Amino acid sequence: MAPPQGQMRPGRQLAVLGLIFTVLYLLVFFAAGAKGSWTDRLEPKLGLDLVGGTRMTLEAATEAGQAPPAASLERARQIIQARVDGRGVAEAEVVTEGNRNIVISVPGQNADLDDVGTPAELRFRKVLKMTDGGGPVNTAPSPGASASPAPSGSPTPAGSASPSGNPSPAATSSPAAGGQGGGAPAPTPTPSGSASPAPSGSASAAPADPDEMTLEQQRAAVEQKVGAEAWAAATALQAPADFSADPALAEKLKPFAELTPQEIRVLPASVQFNVPTITCEKLDQRAPGSIKEPNEQVVACEAGQTKSLLDVAKVEGTDVDDAAGVLDQTTSQWVVSLDFTGEGQSKWTNLTREAYNNTDGQCDQAALGDEGRCRVAVVLDNKIISAPEILGVLTGDSQISGSFTSASANELASQLRYGALPLTFKAQEAQNITATLGTEHLRAGLLAAGIGMLLVVIYAFFYYRLLGSVIFLSLVLSAILVFGALVVLGRQIGFTLTLAGIAGFIVSLGVAADSFVIYFERLKDEIRDGRSPRSAVPRAWARARRTIISANAISIMAAVVLYLVSVGTVQGFAFALGLATILDLVVVFLFRHPIMTLFASTPAFLSPRVSGLGRALHNRDDDETPTTRKTRVKEA
Repeated sequence: MAPPQGQMRPGRQLAVLGLIFTVLYLLVFFAAGAKGSWTDRLEPKLGLDLVGGTRMTLEAATEAGQAPPAASLERARQIIQARVDGRGVAEAEVVTEGNRNIVISVPGQNADLDDVGTPAELRFRKVLKMTDGGGPVNTAPSPGASASPAPSGSPTPAGSASPSGNPSPAATSSPAAGGQGGGAPAPTPTPSGSASPAPSGSASAAPADPDEMTLEQQRAAVEQKVGAEAWAAATALQAPADFSADPALAEKLKPFAELTPQEIRVLPASVQFNVPTITCEKLDQRAPGSIKEPNEQVVACEAGQTKSLLDVAKVEGTDVDDAAGVLDQTTSQWVVSLDFTGEGQSKWTNLTREAYNNTDGQCDQAALGDEGRCRVAVVLDNKIISAPEILGVLTGDSQISGSFTSASANELASQLRYGALPLTFKAQEAQNITATLGTEHLRAGLLAAGIGMLLVVIYAFFYYRLLGSVIFLSLVLSAILVFGALVVLGRQIGFTLTLAGIAGFIVSLGVAADSFVIYFERLKDEIRDGRSPRSAVPRAWARARRTIISANAISIMAAVVLYLVSVGTVQGFAFALGLATILDLVVVFLFRHPIMTLFASTPAFLSPRVSGLGRALHNRDDDETPTTRKTRVKEA
């Protein structure tokens, strides 16, 4: 056999390993993100199943009951992820599950996720009429914020906001040249649904389940419930009913107070707006997506008090490119900066032209702002989140000003940025895992890992004796490397250790054990072939090295593929398996082989009983001839 090339210098490899340990734990204790006491800095980030937290499952609901398009589901996942992250919720995980579910997991303390998965659809609609929750509002201009168009020299100015009890904002920008008038009249849209009575006879043939009924069937069922007299009185109204002036009308419309939000949602927009007993409380409780149709007039409420009849949606959430809460340097007030896409900007300019000029007088007196201009409502699903008065034809970047605080400005900006969910969702499951249960899971996972490591060590000492100490020290060093890497990766990339991750580390023990077996069995083969233990170590390493690298490379590639094609906790398993395998290779090259080279020079290693190489040494001595013995002594 050819002698091994080069002379092994174990001190260098061990020095490199020591340097790696030093750098890693300097990062653990002193790198960015290392806070608290020394023990606190040694804590890795733990997942939901180990520390407790909140888990919510949302199911996409489609009209046909079929699974939604994969692209729409992924877009919804991205928006919900952005909403959760925008709230400052740390370590949140938002993943798709199956072909219609989105799962939100927030480890740590229980988080409020009630509205982050709200199936909202963003619409910009001109406010045509306004009334309070149960009657007509004062015909004087509403006391919302007002603003005058900024000088044309300012590219994106903010208007001055008048003090108001609520942040009823105004939208401003640089007026376009000649943009103060001349807007083309927009066609007057038809309200959602016809105001004429539906045939009463159709109600009897309608299915019992409202979800299986057409709009006409549901409306006919509501007409039958309230009675023909109440229905006729409601559909005949041209303005919000004034019960104080007509008590008899109040009695006629009384049945509408008994309607559920699900029944109210199918009423014509004119009925929802003009009947005072249809309150904002019930309108806000309508099912998600009740007013999502962009080509219909709808009714929505602002702050649960002001009921508004809204025009068709001329601008939608997909037209918004970006929005941000910023502090206006000229007024020292918080405003919301609003940017649109190329096509969206054109739509927004046309809408603001209509609102500024009050084309065809669509906006009645009650719906005008302090400056006598129409408002544009920002509708998120079933509610108005803002209704700024339009103070100019906005041809570029716009600002919404009002009585904003930093929190309210950023909240509105977040809703504008992430409001356009392409799907409607229903909450299927909300689960809070207590810290006690998480601690039990963690204890069970660590116990399983400890038992697995202990079994490997017992087997190693039983079968390999002194060589078992090499296995034991290698596993300890690998564990210390893995732990340090977990802490650093948790701070730098947000890696969270879960039960699946612990399982990945346990599986990696088998990978490490394989490399031990390959190396030591190859060492025995070299000794049986007549080599001395000292000369057999480098030759065994040269032959075993390629097999060890190949086996570990396959494990790493499998972990990478599994990570790329999976989601959630399975990704955590794959990441942990790949990380542990890579670090095992580091220990193999920088510790196991160098320490074996050092052991080969010790008397204990030459002892068959102590080294664990007894059978191989005995077999070699039995088969040895004087010539091979002389060669072995010379090599040693």
